Amino acid sequence: MALTKAFVDDLVADFGEKFVSVCSQYGEFTAEVDKADIIDVLTRLRDVYKFEQLIDISGVDYLTYGQDEWKTQSATSTGFSRAVVKGQLLHKEPNVAKKRFAVVYHLLSLSLNVRIRIKAFLAESDLMIQTSTNVWPVANWHEREVFDMFGVMFVGHPDLRRILTDYGFVGHPFRKDFPQSGYVEMRYDEAQKRVVYEPVEIDPRVNTPKVIRHDNRYLNEE
Repeated sequence: MALTKAFVDDLVADFGEKFVSVCSQYGEFTAEVDKADIIDVLTRLRDVYKFEQLIDISGVDYLTYGQDEWKTQSATSTGFSRAVVKGQLLHKEPNVAKKRFAVVYHLLSLSLNVRIRIKAFLAESDLMIQTSTNVWPVANWHEREVFDMFGVMFVGHPDLRRILTDYGFVGHPFRKDFPQSGYVEMRYDEAQKRVVYEPVEIDPRVNTPKVIRHDNRYLNEE
């Protein structure tokens, strides 16, 4: 079933001020919720609105949100000669304001065949939010991944530890300010007969966008 306007209106009217903001476009619905209300909202969505299934929990780092370092020229009719030129930053400073990080819950109602997203923002100085494992047990591994990749602490989680990186890993790889080369590297030391960690020796590098400026196969086409 499509996400109808009547269904969205019911959600907005029911939750009221607990929905800080809402966005309903192209058949998709996203609501921002204060982190203090997140468990109440998720529980009511499960019990009253039949969102029985938690599809995923994802983290977002908005550190460079609003920055525009690369300007794109308009494309030709063939679409192959669009070029990217170096531009000016719209905001010279990174986004270190209150809303740098967000935790996003992707929900599915099997009964109604409807999907929605619930988003809660976290301040960089207070990366803590209540666990949703009591609402959906499957949240266990999803929250561990967000903790591992972004450093978000899920209060009350039964086993909050890294799930993708090594236990001795330093930092959180999905943060925008995490270096591509990381901070340490590991190797097996034959003399010590164990794995050792050392400062990374790879030189830092910056990704350059790969852009197709011209395609000779289409030069003779009208």
